[in-house]
Amino acid sequence: MTDESSWGRVVALHGRIEQELAKALQRRHGLGLSEYRALGKLAANEKGVLRMQELAEAIGLNQSSVSRMVARLDLAGLTERDLCENDRRGVYSCITHEGRKRHAETEPTYHEVLKSALDKAGADPELKAAVSALRGV
Repeated sequence: MTDESSWGRVVALHGRIEQELAKALQRRHGLGLSEYRALGKLAANEKGVLRMQELAEAIGLNQSSVSRMVARLDLAGLTERDLCENDRRGVYSCITHEGRKRHAETEPTYHEVLKSALDKAGADPELKAAVSALRGV
């Protein structure tokens, strides 16, 4: 097996899992996958606060996409923006109590669907090795 074909299987696995997670989170909780991940990164931070650039890096999106996403989270009352005291150009995203609650409600769905999607992908002979490697089997 070549590196290219191995990588192709990883990409296929990633795409399949991401699609299942996104559908389930949207359908069951009205939350996008990137929004879920952003709330998770903010909730995991001791103070519940990250600079927009840090949040972008943490969830793998560009800063422009994160700004639009955070605007939606702000409108939903799940986050709030704050300016950096030392540098007024620096903008932070802060998770609200409602944001923590929403993330906690959504987390079991994420884990359930992730496990199910990996189990299903592991039954596919083309993806079995990638799933096994991912799970450390």
